[in-house]
Amino acid sequence: MDVIFDPNRQGPGPAAAAGGPDPIKDGDQKTFMQDVVNASREVPVLVDFWATWCGPCKTLTPTLEKVVRAAGGRVRLVKIDIDKNRGLVQQLTQMGLPLQSVPTVVAFWQGQILDLFQGALPEGEVKKFIEGLLKAAGGQMPTADLLAEAKQALEEGDHQDALQLFGALAQQEPENPEAFAGVARCLMALGQEDQALQVLSAVPAKLKDHAEIASVRSALELAAEGRKARAKLAEFEQRLAADPDDHQARIDLAVALNAAGDREAAVDALLEAIRRDRAWNDEAARKQLLKFFEAWGFEDAAAKAGRRKLSSLLFR
Repeated sequence: MDVIFDPNRQGPGPAAAAGGPDPIKDGDQKTFMQDVVNASREVPVLVDFWATWCGPCKTLTPTLEKVVRAAGGRVRLVKIDIDKNRGLVQQLTQMGLPLQSVPTVVAFWQGQILDLFQGALPEGEVKKFIEGLLKAAGGQMPTADLLAEAKQALEEGDHQDALQLFGALAQQEPENPEAFAGVARCLMALGQEDQALQVLSAVPAKLKDHAEIASVRSALELAAEGRKARAKLAEFEQRLAADPDDHQARIDLAVALNAAGDREAAVDALLEAIRRDRAWNDEAARKQLLKFFEAWGFEDAAAKAGRRKLSSLLFR
């Protein structure tokens, strides 16, 4: 089955895809009450105070526009040129707004000033600011809805639907590690491990050590190791029957058990190896167990139970 996934392809933002009104407009002192104060009673409104001579404004404004459009109409942006609206700026300054320097971005909600920031923040910080604004207003970004829907589909075993949802999220947010990890997990579940590896190779360098990415990478490594070990399951059991202190055989047995889906037995095998000789081969059994936990994910039931057992064993 061919799956088309290009993390660099940019699709239309949620607002454009929905065909809704443009959430961005130029404002002035005549329309400020209507465009900002009154409009903020329906959705949060950002006001970008800028000037033509302001260098940082040329960087910030396009970033604001990008993130606001990605919000799909859940937040609006009104841009106000301070040189053309000196009366409004003076009035707002008298109210305590620090508009002596630009860019200054002020968030309005329910007719009141909710928050503000100054300077040209990077896109990630702008996104966090808007996410905080939406949270205060009882909402969230559409991509958060998309992520939740994708995770639910994955948990329910609908891997094909989850793949499409995670893929859409990755195209909207090319630096979202959960999107990349989700795509790779779905491909694994669909038996397309080579494509899952290709997805991980396309992850931006700054995300490669993220916990979600590391977890999927470990899961892929374990799957490959497990297939080899599973074929020798009987051999490992025989070796252990002959020599209970064959620690390598016990570790290999744990890998095979994990590949067979018996996580609890895999944990117990490694805990027994640790109990017998924790230091063997530079603590190989403990390291293998931690690799299991990483691959399964922090919220996995077997991982949680295994951590408790490991803690009890190490600190008794």
